[in-house]
Amino acid sequence: LAGLRHSSSCDDSLMTDIQIRPTVASDLPRLMGMDHTITSDHVWQLELRRDGGQMLATFREVRLPRPIELTYPHDPFALADEWKRKSMMYTAHSGPDPVGYVCLVERMAASVAWVTDLVVAAAARRQGVASALIAASQAWAAERGARRVMIEMQSKNQPAIRLAQKHGYEFCGYNDQ
Repeated sequence: LAGLRHSSSCDDSLMTDIQIRPTVASDLPRLMGMDHTITSDHVWQLELRRDGGQMLATFREVRLPRPIELTYPHDPFALADEWKRKSMMYTAHSGPDPVGYVCLVERMAASVAWVTDLVVAAAARRQGVASALIAASQAWAAERGARRVMIEMQSKNQPAIRLAQKHGYEFCGYNDQ
């Protein structure tokens, strides 16, 4: 899993027909029913080298021979039990339908807001929904006094990695578990 941290603001215009609001219980069945899989044609490949007493880590973007489908690393049906334990959860709506969500956990001791889930319905991808959810997350974190926002994702999730980079996030850690 790659961790990404927000380091600068990104001034993207958001689609005007996307509304972001705190999640309510009636949103959950539709959020859990969204397609949580993604397709990726790249992967971040980690190379570790020992040089003297140091460990050097290098990442390189590698194009896969064919696109792969990734399952979501969390159980979407656990949302019903976990959403109240999140520090904040926003739902994106386009008209009456939910089209995405983001979950955040606040780690005040470290002054960090952690994005634990970021999901956009397959039919609404590449339309600004994820950008609107990231902007709402960053605004919420800033209001709470967080100095950093962290996003964790699979190293094979190239669409999410590119989205985070587009919004000024940069690599800050790696967990191969």
